[in-house]
Amino acid sequence: MSKYQNIKEECFRANMQLPELGLVIYTFGNVSMVDRKHNVFAIKPSGVPYETLTPQDIVIVDFENKIIEGDLRPSSDTKTHAHLYKSWSNIGGICHTHSTYAVAWAQAQLNIPIFGTTHADHLTTDIPCVPPMKDADIQGDYEKMTGKQITDYYTTIGMSPTEIEMVLIANHGPFTWGASVEKAVYNSKVLEELAKMAYLTLQINPKSEKLKSTLIQKHYERKHGKNAYYGQ
Repeated sequence: MSKYQNIKEECFRANMQLPELGLVIYTFGNVSMVDRKHNVFAIKPSGVPYETLTPQDIVIVDFENKIIEGDLRPSSDTKTHAHLYKSWSNIGGICHTHSTYAVAWAQAQLNIPIFGTTHADHLTTDIPCVPPMKDADIQGDYEKMTGKQITDYYTTIGMSPTEIEMVLIANHGPFTWGASVEKAVYNSKVLEELAKMAYLTLQINPKSEKLKSTLIQKHYERKHGKNAYYGQ
């Protein structure tokens, strides 16, 4: 048995959640899971339909995008995942989808405003939309530059990846991550729901105001603060 069998199976299960959660259709999207001990990560192969995907199809690559194990080509977004893993040592999984509402906000090149307590249960700011990529980067190492675009933007706004575990790429779509691959997928579903809620809010009242700061802090702290009391 391959020493990567466990990570391949876990990565497979995470990928299979995407169609189950209504986050992808056809061959859209991908999930990866890192193995820091061996400096590799598992990722969905490119263009393989979810209904035919198996654990053995999952590809193992290193942080330099070299295939370590697998007979298929890894996701076309592999270089993006590799850059994020190399740059942010505290993330364990990454998820990329083309979910409808998140992509709509990305295509509009807009942050998703923090309108309600559901949003504040997960983060204290708008969900950022990274500005459109420069032509030179698009024409160069596009997928790697997508990852660099994300990390550079976080440096610019002075936020860490643990503070905001979800982002939109202008005209492209959402990327999410977390300490585990499960959390990365969870964040993708949360992002899609927040995107949908924000859209509907603005349809009902285009002049809706953002959530007041006291409610933002209350809802975030009761779930994530040092004196959190949400859950068991």
